[in-house]
Amino acid sequence: MQALVVGIDAACYPVLDPLFEADAIPTLERLFEGGASGPLESQIPPWTASAWPSLYSGKNPGKHGIYDFVTFEGYDWRVVSAADLREPPLWQLLDENGVSSVVVNAPVTAPVRPFDGALVPGYMAPEDPTCHPDGLRSEIRDAIGPYRVYPEHTGETVSRTEARAEYLALTAMRGEAFRYLADRFDPEFGFVQFQQTDTLFHEFPDDPALVRDVYAAVDSEVEEILSACDPDTVFVVSDHGMGPYDGHEVRTNEILRMEGYVSTTTEGTGMPTWSTVRDGRLTARADDEESGTGAVERIMAGLSAVGLTSQRIGRACERLGIDGVVRELAPARAVRAGSERVAFASSEAYVRSRIELGVRMNVAGRDPEGTVPQRRYEEVRSSLIDLLAGLETPDGRPAFEEVAPREAYFHGPAAEEAVDIVTVPHEFDQFLSATVGTEPFGEPSEPWNHKREGVIAAAGNRVDTDGDFGSPHLFDVAPTVMAAMGVPYDERMDGRPLPFVPSHGERRYPTRKETAGDTVSDSVVQERLADLGYLE
Repeated sequence: MQALVVGIDAACYPVLDPLFEADAIPTLERLFEGGASGPLESQIPPWTASAWPSLYSGKNPGKHGIYDFVTFEGYDWRVVSAADLREPPLWQLLDENGVSSVVVNAPVTAPVRPFDGALVPGYMAPEDPTCHPDGLRSEIRDAIGPYRVYPEHTGETVSRTEARAEYLALTAMRGEAFRYLADRFDPEFGFVQFQQTDTLFHEFPDDPALVRDVYAAVDSEVEEILSACDPDTVFVVSDHGMGPYDGHEVRTNEILRMEGYVSTTTEGTGMPTWSTVRDGRLTARADDEESGTGAVERIMAGLSAVGLTSQRIGRACERLGIDGVVRELAPARAVRAGSERVAFASSEAYVRSRIELGVRMNVAGRDPEGTVPQRRYEEVRSSLIDLLAGLETPDGRPAFEEVAPREAYFHGPAAEEAVDIVTVPHEFDQFLSATVGTEPFGEPSEPWNHKREGVIAAAGNRVDTDGDFGSPHLFDVAPTVMAAMGVPYDERMDGRPLPFVPSHGERRYPTRKETAGDTVSDSVVQERLADLGYLE
């Protein structure tokens, strides 16, 4: 194996340093201390579904086309998949150079596309995804035993003990599958990603013992992979960082409603289709189909019609100390019937999904029922930028580090699918929410969440540990890996090889023309996104 990329979701120095000091992850510590290592700046938005495609394509979302866990057609949405990815990933570019690859658990890789080697899809795939080559999933299970994309148990009812067992089991599955496939296909390039290092912070924040256990398990798998594959060059990379949120939850839609840009409704479907626990509001449970739901739903809809929405009822239940009981009993459809939602079609501007980090405008001629005339686009956008740029949280801190037109962050054929206005949280210490019907600010819905700064480490005989480290960005990972393998990178990449690896120039590679097949529609994926708070 010439090069190996180990992806550790959400890894960053604030998480790694205490583990290094405790000698809990000796293999990773050896790679970081013995190679070239440092912070890796993530992109906007720094979330799994968009950031990993940027990392393994070397291109910004305006080129590869994925901004969020969901994608939209008009005002409707669906979960994203590799069918939405418009740029070839690293392993397909290597295939153009006659280099074979094994890829395990890379996010947004289902449906699969062919190349010389093997691929087992990761996050955003169905629970039983088709692998490449076809039939590989069954072969892996015959060889190593059970293999799952997602935890067997999820949701609020899962105990820490159950979750820990699942995290460790999934981590072992990634390592075992990768080693089996590396032996089976003997690739020149390998890519293996570990997702549970992110998941644990969403489900069990502020649990150092659990962090140590999961990272130690990852470290053990990496050690076994290095022993089995003996790669010439090893890269350890993350898509973003992770840390506590000490600021506020910023509910931009509520602020836009107060300023007259957002209209709301308690009817129809809208976004999202389900609810999760958020700041004392009523919560959707999995008992949608229980008897009596329809009647409760009608009652909730009636109450909301006179201003008693589920958000307001939820706050009242919290004051009475019965919100925990209500969360256990409230059926999802009843909650949705009584929840205020943004009426996309009649609004001028709104936050569609908090993960996009921005505001969308409802433009006539572009959106199905646009309300902002195209001739007023720049005028309205400028007014919105001024409004949000001056927004302060209740403690006087800026709500946003930057409020900018989308052109400041995205360029390429898919740039027009981005938000119209990018809102970068101040120091990523403010939690952005797309909810409406509550106060403009509140306590963060999650105490830990994504940060902008991840990590990169490179070790091996092609790495100059005494040379210039540069200022690594997420977009630089793919061209740097290609340079380490002695092949030219794609001239359309937004990144460049980092200076600690000698470059082999650039060339123009074929653009992606073929489709990856049908889009992914899987209830397990949707439920997992809701469990982790990516869908509100």
